[in-house]
Amino acid sequence: MPREDVVDVPAIADGLCVSNLFQSHMVVQRDKPIAVWGWADPGATVRVIFGDETVTAKAGADRAWKAVLGARPASSEPTRMTVQGQGAELVLEDILVGDVWVLGGQSNMEFEVAKVENGNLEIVSANYPEIRILTVPQGEGPEVTKGFARLHEWSDWFGRHFRKGDWDVCSPEVVRELSAIGWAFARRVHMAAQVPIGVIDASRGGTTAETWTPDSVLRAMESATVEAKLADWDQRIAEWNAEQDLANRVKQHQDRIARMTEQGQEIPADQREAPTDLKPGPIADHNLPGSCYAGMIAPLAGLSVKGVIFHQGYNNAFDGMPGVAMYMDVLPAMIESWRTAFGDPELPFGILSLCTDGYPQTLDNYVENMLNTGIYIRAVQYELFRRMRDAGDENIGFASTYDLRRRWYHPQVKLPAGERIARWALATEYGFGRELRWEPPKLLGMEAKDGALHLQLDAEVSDPEDGAITGFAIAGEDRRFQPADVAYLEVGKDNRDQPRLDRKQLVLTSPLVPAPVHFRYAWGRNPLANLQAMSNLDLPFATQRSDDWDMLDVPLGVIDEKMGQRPDRAQMNHIRSVLRQEDERRRVDQARRVLEEHEAKAGGKRD
Repeated sequence: MPREDVVDVPAIADGLCVSNLFQSHMVVQRDKPIAVWGWADPGATVRVIFGDETVTAKAGADRAWKAVLGARPASSEPTRMTVQGQGAELVLEDILVGDVWVLGGQSNMEFEVAKVENGNLEIVSANYPEIRILTVPQGEGPEVTKGFARLHEWSDWFGRHFRKGDWDVCSPEVVRELSAIGWAFARRVHMAAQVPIGVIDASRGGTTAETWTPDSVLRAMESATVEAKLADWDQRIAEWNAEQDLANRVKQHQDRIARMTEQGQEIPADQREAPTDLKPGPIADHNLPGSCYAGMIAPLAGLSVKGVIFHQGYNNAFDGMPGVAMYMDVLPAMIESWRTAFGDPELPFGILSLCTDGYPQTLDNYVENMLNTGIYIRAVQYELFRRMRDAGDENIGFASTYDLRRRWYHPQVKLPAGERIARWALATEYGFGRELRWEPPKLLGMEAKDGALHLQLDAEVSDPEDGAITGFAIAGEDRRFQPADVAYLEVGKDNRDQPRLDRKQLVLTSPLVPAPVHFRYAWGRNPLANLQAMSNLDLPFATQRSDDWDMLDVPLGVIDEKMGQRPDRAQMNHIRSVLRQEDERRRVDQARRVLEEHEAKAGGKRD
């Protein structure tokens, strides 16, 4: 329920005001100029005093003013900021100087500490007064907004109000509703770096990458899939008729009342009146391209921050392979847009890959469970990271989450995910590169040779339990994947005449794939996969593939439609049945081999 001692504060108030980004108890970014902005009467002079520094600004015709304070080092000393003008004065207390990190994405980034495994342990120990927390209300476009309100925001999903828009000092009570991934990240960074940490949670459940990208950026892209997506939304908006929608709802209401009356049912008091409101239609959809950027990132634009961590992808998977192609185009544009918004073209940006969903992949259903668009989204996330990093972007980060598995699409194993991306931040931004390795093992090359695929990696890898390596599937030109047997490459003998193994080189084979040409790894929404860097580094080999085959063309020739089309249910069921047959073919082959081995040991006689 809403707290009685807090009154909602509008995004832009009358008279002298500052953006609600600037409040008591906030953290401002160290080592960068500190921009502060707000609104006043047109032409009014505004003074901003922060510690021993004073700067002035003048409000424009639109009432907006902006003052820029000098950069300063980290400080845990509470400092006062005073804003003066128009015979009014605003005082913000207890401001710290440190690092500000933005959290972006959808519901798995939102997912609160109180709901995750070991969440209560984190809550009771969350006494970190130098960690400060701000959760941005769920604003939306299509018009770009300049600020956000401080309010108690109702959630239909949870059936309760959440306090949004206020900077708070980290405490057990406050941290309950913070993103669990964000909390684990902030705690680790703060403990290691020993500077104040501000966390701004700007995530929203059920959102796509394109809603977090400015509409103007999307419309300037040369991408067929983006153009098609925009055209679809434009058509929906053009066809929306609010009056007709109201008439339809009134008719539905009248029909329901007539039906209940005829059946002698009592009509509840709150259902007796017909609707009278005109709904905004598609422009109010939070997945309208550019909408969440306009409503949740634009109000933060101009703020100096340390970096971003981003966890999203689930909703883009609903668009089939066209959605995958669009994600490949949109995500880099989104990252660039956020870097522009925060005034730093080299802003650190860490990607957490799409998490698990559904029952686990096993050797019984292995091939059938390779049919899922979400896996392609996850692979694109790693591929884009790899492309950007190999092209020289030293500030792009990545962490896998596919092995932090639970059956629900909100897996409650969130704290390890936050700590993995914190390892990237600490190694690259805080000077712990010698102590912490964060980058997953990288594929350097692949060669098809002697009925096997040979993979060369940049690091030694293993199953952490020193058992069989699982997670690879291979296919020939027929595109019929089968799980691969994996061995290290033998590179000679040691002085005891034992094989010497190169743990950076893997050999993939399958008796059902005599001439493999491509591989896929961790290819399931809840994949059977266990390869990681050696030395207990908790660095999984990322979901990836060597092929560029469309989901509708694996196996080859199952359906005749063109590549890139979004499959209907019948097509998906048909492909799934063929994949299920591949699993059955493997099990039959395995049984036959066991029987042949038994007969060979028995001298050709059956028991």
